Amino acid sequence: MLPSNTANRTRYNKRMQFLSLSRRLVDKFPKEAFTPELAARETARVRELYAAGTLRQVWKRGDIPGASILWEAPSETEVRTAIESLPIYQAGMLEIVALIPLEPYPGFCPAI
Repeated sequence: MLPSNTANRTRYNKRMQFLSLSRRLVDKFPKEAFTPELAARETARVRELYAAGTLRQVWKRGDIPGASILWEAPSETEVRTAIESLPIYQAGMLEIVALIPLEPYPGFCPAI
């Protein structure tokens, strides 16, 4: 019989985590283009992705307009699909600077 933490690791390994860094294209679009309606649609979509468990955490970037998002999905393709569903991305007003696959830190998990 497998220890209970092994079952959790097996489940965890089916979904990968990714970190995305994005920036709003404020140099290409005037401030007025980022309307309250667009922001409301973006917020609604982010909440849907969070409720679905795909978007795990989101932070506003402190250096430039944009976000850092921790994603969890079975594949990078699914994360890219989620990003492409964001209204600001669809409007061409968001650049994905990096999409980084993450691996568990081995120091927190004993070897099997």
